[in-house]
Amino acid sequence: MLRKFLLAALIFASSAVFAQQADTVLLKQLLEAHPEYFNGILMHPQHNEVQIIYTQINRYKNNSPHFKTYTYRLNPQHYFYPASTVKLPTLIFALEKANRLHTKGLKNAEMLTDSAWAGQTKVDADTSSATGKPSMINYIKKILLVSDNDAYNRLYEFVGRKEINEKLKKYHLDGTRIVGRLAIGDGCENAKHTNPIKFYEHGKLVYKMPAQYDDRDYPMQLENMLQGKGYIDRNNQLVMQPFDFSQLNVYPLTDQQKVLRMLLFPEAFPIDQRFDLTEDDYKIIYKYMSMYPTESRHPDYPQPEYYPAYCKFLFYGSDSLAVINPDIRIFNKVGDSYGYNIDNAYIVDFKNHVEFMLTTVIQSNEDGIYNDNKYEYKTVCLPFLKHLAEVIYQEELKRPKKYKPVLSKFKFSY
Repeated sequence: MLRKFLLAALIFASSAVFAQQADTVLLKQLLEAHPEYFNGILMHPQHNEVQIIYTQINRYKNNSPHFKTYTYRLNPQHYFYPASTVKLPTLIFALEKANRLHTKGLKNAEMLTDSAWAGQTKVDADTSSATGKPSMINYIKKILLVSDNDAYNRLYEFVGRKEINEKLKKYHLDGTRIVGRLAIGDGCENAKHTNPIKFYEHGKLVYKMPAQYDDRDYPMQLENMLQGKGYIDRNNQLVMQPFDFSQLNVYPLTDQQKVLRMLLFPEAFPIDQRFDLTEDDYKIIYKYMSMYPTESRHPDYPQPEYYPAYCKFLFYGSDSLAVINPDIRIFNKVGDSYGYNIDNAYIVDFKNHVEFMLTTVIQSNEDGIYNDNKYEYKTVCLPFLKHLAEVIYQEELKRPKKYKPVLSKFKFSY
């Protein structure tokens, strides 16, 4: 009876995720206690658009998780460009679609993308895969390992814009919209059209998907959608007027951490609010989220172009010289564009039984010009993210817990 009561309480608490009144004091105190790291940011938090969600995870006796959330300047109505963080829900929805189609072997089948609209491109080879052919699973690996843009674009095309946004509503990710590909200047009509795709297994066609069109728009009115004083346009000309983000992707921190929590702790959500993923789906996401690029083979990411902390902004600051702690793994998805650095992470120390979630965004664009590739990532944003996670990790090491977490489901052979 007690276990049933605890499970019911857990489901009730998780259904709203951030509906509870979050503590807004602790993080501010932690930042102020380390002026050597954060004084510049604390003096200009609005200028750098800092938002933070820190979630402590405690365990019941049966290892079920329960959560306590702390925030700093959290404001879902204040827009920031989410960059590559939208790739995580998109790849989840791609796996859900593959499961719904009930086509055996579809995820590992050759995925040949055609074109049917102006600006679309074809793909019939992938030299990073073991077979030399593209596949959904290889795209997912590339997204999770190095945040590959083309891999995301191909999964966006497979799911289709309409289904992506229907899924967002299904999972009550109401602050989010995903309406375009990345890094190709996608937008307007082009973003509404997605490519036809064919899947082959051993030379045999196993699934054919026609081109798709989404006739809907997804208007959102948020503050901060006009930014800066100028931007470089597609003709490489400086336009002296604010840059308009109003037609681009939206993915606030609250939704980002909710997606990560649903992914890592599905048992903490009602059945109808769990992703439609198989056990193998979860395992492959967990493994490649936490794997360092240099540990991967097919796709292969050799040094020095790639390095272990390549996509680890929190704790390591994406530092090519970072010394990797062998006891820690970071399950995360980062984004960086238009001066924004974002990381949505679950950080685990297996040796010391530490686990916590940390989702944060910071921007630095001192000249106020967008698309000029002059952003202070290395001097402002990444050091902040590195030190933020380090400070919270040190707090977690000291924090008493009634029950130590059993973390075996997050351990992998890399």
